Amino acid sequence: MFRYAVRTGRAERDPSADLKGALLSPTKKKHAAIIDPKKVTGLLKAIDGYQGSLVVKSALQLAPMFFLRPGELRSAEWSEFDFAAAIWLIPAKKMKMKKDHIVPLSRQSIAILKDLQPLTGHRQYVFPSHRSPLRCMSNNAINAALRRMGFTGDEMTGHGFRAMARTILDEVLHVRKDFIEHQLAHAVKDPNGDAYDRTTHLDERKKMMQLWSDYLEGLKAGAKGKPCKANN
Repeated sequence: MFRYAVRTGRAERDPSADLKGALLSPTKKKHAAIIDPKKVTGLLKAIDGYQGSLVVKSALQLAPMFFLRPGELRSAEWSEFDFAAAIWLIPAKKMKMKKDHIVPLSRQSIAILKDLQPLTGHRQYVFPSHRSPLRCMSNNAINAALRRMGFTGDEMTGHGFRAMARTILDEVLHVRKDFIEHQLAHAVKDPNGDAYDRTTHLDERKKMMQLWSDYLEGLKAGAKGKPCKANN
């Protein structure tokens, strides 16, 4: 605007140049996440003992299993689930990368969803808002529940379930990183430089998601998990 003013004789100079470097770019802060298996065990047990609504509790139980972005989880619709095929197909419009995304359903996740279905199955959203069933659960519901259970914002966030899964699947369960990254719906390319589509490595990802749910179930049952390195 000032450059235009100078060119048209409305101003003598562009004062915006004086502000160069004066405004600092905000530093990105990583989402807090629990990645130590021993602490994950405590978190999972706290979630199972959550005394709030079944809708929020179910979302909390599924969050570590699916490790999606919070918005992708809370906007889930019943029409997107195929229990017979054990998959959840999230349409591109809901995904950050604007591509359809498949979430393989483990036995444990299907059980949680079917327990919730009698309550919300007649609605559009799997996790409807308590204020209006025509809307999905609020973006603060998961974090508010974590705070209610005693986990601070510096310990765990709804987004932190992604870092939890990524770290433990890699460092403890030794799953191939490209399987993990693809399930995180990150931009992953094959050796030829082509972007993977939604079905790439689907069979392997189905095995990974069942392995992950079994691992989480084992932690709650008392199985020992190896410690993880710091999440830098």
